[in-house]
Amino acid sequence: MKDFLRVLNFAKPYWIYAVLNILFNILTVIFSLVSITMIIPFLGLLFGTQEKIYTTSSLEFSANSIKENFYFHITQIIDSRGQIDALLFICGLVLTMFLFRNLFRYLALYFLTPIRNGVVRDMRNALHKKIINLPLGYYTEKRKGDIISRMTTDLVEIEWSIMSSLEMIFKDPLNIIIFLASLIFISPELTIFVVILFPVAGFLIARIGKSLKKSSEKGQNKIGELLSNIDENIGGLRIIKSFRAEKIIQSRFEKNSNQYLEIMNRLLRKKDLSSPMSEFLSTIVLVCVMWFGGKLVLSNENSLSPEEFIGYIAIFSQIIPPAKSFTTAFYYLQKGSASSKRVMDILDAENNIKDPVIAKGKNYNRQLSFKNVSFQYDTQTVLKNISFNIKIGQTVALVGESGSGKSTIADLLARFYDVEKGEITIDDINIKDFNLSDLRGLMGIVSQESIMFNDSVINNITLGNTNANMDDVIDAAKAANAHDFIVDMNEGYNSNIGEGGIKLSGGQKQRLSIARAIYKNPPILILDEATSSLDTKSEKLVQDALSKLMKNRTSLVIAHRLSTIQNADKILVIKDGEIIEQGTNQDLIKKEGYYKKLLDYQNLS
Repeated sequence: MKDFLRVLNFAKPYWIYAVLNILFNILTVIFSLVSITMIIPFLGLLFGTQEKIYTTSSLEFSANSIKENFYFHITQIIDSRGQIDALLFICGLVLTMFLFRNLFRYLALYFLTPIRNGVVRDMRNALHKKIINLPLGYYTEKRKGDIISRMTTDLVEIEWSIMSSLEMIFKDPLNIIIFLASLIFISPELTIFVVILFPVAGFLIARIGKSLKKSSEKGQNKIGELLSNIDENIGGLRIIKSFRAEKIIQSRFEKNSNQYLEIMNRLLRKKDLSSPMSEFLSTIVLVCVMWFGGKLVLSNENSLSPEEFIGYIAIFSQIIPPAKSFTTAFYYLQKGSASSKRVMDILDAENNIKDPVIAKGKNYNRQLSFKNVSFQYDTQTVLKNISFNIKIGQTVALVGESGSGKSTIADLLARFYDVEKGEITIDDINIKDFNLSDLRGLMGIVSQESIMFNDSVINNITLGNTNANMDDVIDAAKAANAHDFIVDMNEGYNSNIGEGGIKLSGGQKQRLSIARAIYKNPPILILDEATSSLDTKSEKLVQDALSKLMKNRTSLVIAHRLSTIQNADKILVIKDGEIIEQGTNQDLIKKEGYYKKLLDYQNLS
C-alpha cells in the first residue's frame, strides 16, 4: 500500500477534480438510496399497512424529520386522491431520483478522467526526466529492455490496476457508509450482525491479495527480461544471422517466454478467483442477514415490519456490489503495487552527479588540467594517476590500445562519470564546481558511434533548436562535408533519416555528427575517432575542416589511426590506464618507444 500511496501523490495537482468527483459520488449515492427506500412506503400501500401521519413539525435536516414529512405528504395524497395516485406519485419520484442519480454518476466519472490520465502522464514524464538525468553508470547495471518495460508495461499496469480502481476507491466506501447508516436507522440490531460478518470475509480476501502481489512482481520482472531479449536480438541481427544462431537465440527466447506464461497463468487464476470468491462470501452474508432478519420479523416483539425488512434487504443488496467492487479493487491494487514498486525504484535512484550548491565556474579562458586522476568501474581499475594540461587552443591526442582508458578520460571531462581520486580543473576550478549545463555547454563531442535520432537532418544537427539559423546549419554541414549528400535527399535538410539514422551510410552519419559539433561552436572539442567511418576522400575533406575548426579551440582527440594526429600539439600514449609516453609526433618517433611500435604496426598493416 505504501507504493500505492506514493502513486496517489501524483494526484495532488488534480485535487479539485477529486473534490468534485467525491461530491457527485455522494449525490449519486444519496439519490440512489432515496429511490430504493421508496420501496417501503410502496409496499406499505400495497399491503395496506402504510402508516398515516396527520401532524408533523417543520422540515429539518435529519432522517426522522424527512421521513415524517414524507409520510405526512403521502397521507394527504391518499386521503385526497386515493392510493392509486399515491402509488403513481411514488413511481414518479423514483423515476426522478434515478434520473438525477445517473446524471451525477456521469459527472463523477467525468471529473475522474483527468485524474486517471493526468497521473499516468505525469508519472511517464517524471520517469523520462529521471532517465535522461541519471548518470551513465546507472545504465551499466540496468538492462535497457527492463527500463523500457518499466516505462511501458508497468505504467500500463498502473493505469489499469490502480487508476481504474480510483473510481471504486472514491465511490464504493461512500456507498457502503451511506447505505450502512440507513440500515442502522432501519434496524440497529440487524446491522450490528452484518458488521460482524464483513471483517471475516475481508480477511480471506486479503490473504489472496498478498499472494497476487508477489506473482505480479515476478511477471513484471520477466516481461522486462523478454523486452531486453528482443532489444538485444534486433540489435545483433547481423551477428545472429552470420553465425547461423537463429535456432539457439529462438530457443532462449522461447524458454523465457514459457516462464512468463507460467507466471501469468498463476497470476490470472488468482485474480479470477477474486470475483467468485467475493460473490460467494457476499451470498453467505446475505443468507445470514435473511435468517437473522426473518427471526426479528417473526418474533413476538415485532421490532421489524415486513415492508421494512424487504426494504432493508433491498438496501443491503446495494452494499454487496460496492463491497464486491472494493475487494476487486483491492486485488488490482495488490497487482499494481508490484509495478508501482518497479517504477518507484527508478524515481528513487540516486544521481550522484549533481550541480554544486554555488557554482564557481562558467567560462574557459586558459587551460584545463587532469591532476592525479584515478578511476575504476566497480572493481576494475581503468585510470591510474593521470596528470596532464591542455592550454587553450591546443590539440592533445590520446593513443593506445583498446581498453587502455582513452574514452574514459573524455567521459570524465564531460562528467558522465565523476572522478574518484584526483581532480579535473578548468582555469584552476574543479569541474564539480561548474553547473553541469555550463560545463557541457563548453564542449562539443563527436563519438566513434554516431548517435542519430529518428528526425529530420536539421533537427539532428541542431538537436531540435527551434531558433536555429539556417545559414549556420548549412555552413556547419559544408564544413563537415555533409551538405552535398543532404541536398540530394528527397526533402533536403527536412528529410527524415529514420531510426538511428538507418537511411544513411556510416560515413554520412559520422559527417552529420561532426556537423552537429561544428554548429554548436564550442570552445572545447572532444573527438573520439571522429573520422573512423569515412572513406578516403571524405576523410581528407573532413580532416581539413576539423583542422581549421580546431585552430581556435582546445581539442581532445582520441585516435586509433595515428596518421590523423601527427600535427597534434601533444600526444599522450596510454597503456593499462597510465600515461607511459608524451610529446609531439616527432619527439615520440625519436624515442623509439611504445608509440613508435604502434606507428610501425599500423604502417605495416
